Amino acid sequence: MAGRQFFTGLIGTAAVAATVLVFGAGSALAVDTIKIGGIFDTTGATSDVGSDYALSAKDAVAYINSNGGVNGKKLEMVANDYAYKIPEAVNLYKTYKDEGIYLIQGWGTGDTNALKEMVTADKIVYMSASYDTGISDPSKTPYNFFVGTSYGDSIKAAMQFVKDSWTDKTRAPKVVFIYPDHPYGKNPIPAGKEMAKALGLEIGPDQDVSLKATEAVSQLTAMKAFNPDYAWIGNTVASAAVIVKDAAKLGLTTKFLINVWGFNENLAKLAGGAAQERVFGMVPFTMWGDDVPGMKPVMEMHNNNHKGDSHIQPYIQNWVSMMVMWEALKIADKKGALNADGVKAALETLKDFDTGGLSAPITFTSTDHRPNTALRIMTVNKDGAIVLVKKVEVKR
Repeated sequence: MAGRQFFTGLIGTAAVAATVLVFGAGSALAVDTIKIGGIFDTTGATSDVGSDYALSAKDAVAYINSNGGVNGKKLEMVANDYAYKIPEAVNLYKTYKDEGIYLIQGWGTGDTNALKEMVTADKIVYMSASYDTGISDPSKTPYNFFVGTSYGDSIKAAMQFVKDSWTDKTRAPKVVFIYPDHPYGKNPIPAGKEMAKALGLEIGPDQDVSLKATEAVSQLTAMKAFNPDYAWIGNTVASAAVIVKDAAKLGLTTKFLINVWGFNENLAKLAGGAAQERVFGMVPFTMWGDDVPGMKPVMEMHNNNHKGDSHIQPYIQNWVSMMVMWEALKIADKKGALNADGVKAALETLKDFDTGGLSAPITFTSTDHRPNTALRIMTVNKDGAIVLVKKVEVKR
């Protein structure tokens, strides 16, 4: 099948021995092997964050298998790069379904939503890297799960932060929304505007900045006429950095509120001084290497297998997803229910699942597939370091 290559953008095509890369249990499946699928973006428009996320999946499979597997059963992941192209994601999904796979680690908002009706009809558990609020209601999407604070809750938290931070009593704070013309960027905006309106914020005209943008001067020049105090950025890190840098070049004093995929260690590097003391990330996960208990196995695994590697927050995002998946598989296996319904039921029994500080505890129920509503608001300080501003939780 065309496009069935994994990590070609990360390690080079010469290093890929076959069109399908299989992690974990070898080429021949044994009776005691659990096979899952992976749909990742390592070469497309979101590969700036997708590559580390995908690499984490590979490492997590190795870690799981070297730590007892699923109650002694080996885990195998068939993983592919779909280059952020929805048709390719659909083709991969259908192939995995035909192979009898009932559990997939997926990626983007557009493809996750394109697949959700099939996922429901086929009864395949789909653990996505999209934290789209629209796939969190199990009465509509019963087999969709994600492990990060939903985009809707994150953008609400950002608007509340604007309200709480504002000290000028003579006028309301002004906000605008910058995002790409893609479901990932667009889907949270209604929730953000509804919250902004309820809080009495003044809303300016939206600005469309592509995920592949190399400059945003025209959009920011148009925004300058409104002169917002705060702007929401719904991009991933490479284009978010472009926006922040160009805003500084234009002399804008606007502060930026950034969704989780646009704020990580690379933003501070790519945007440099332009990011310092003016960007605020809505961050449900810890940063790479932070001193929390859940980071210990990650660092030990790296020291034992590829010492010296360093990653960014998306690596932690997938690690959490894989650890949650592992727990559900173990529960389902103990109940003799290693199938989609068994894994779904197991996930819905998780209550305050402890990630060791990599994220807030995770809970799924049969009526709400949002894992939590808590996040940290982070910023880049004057020394270029990412630091905590405050912890927040949005009411369910």
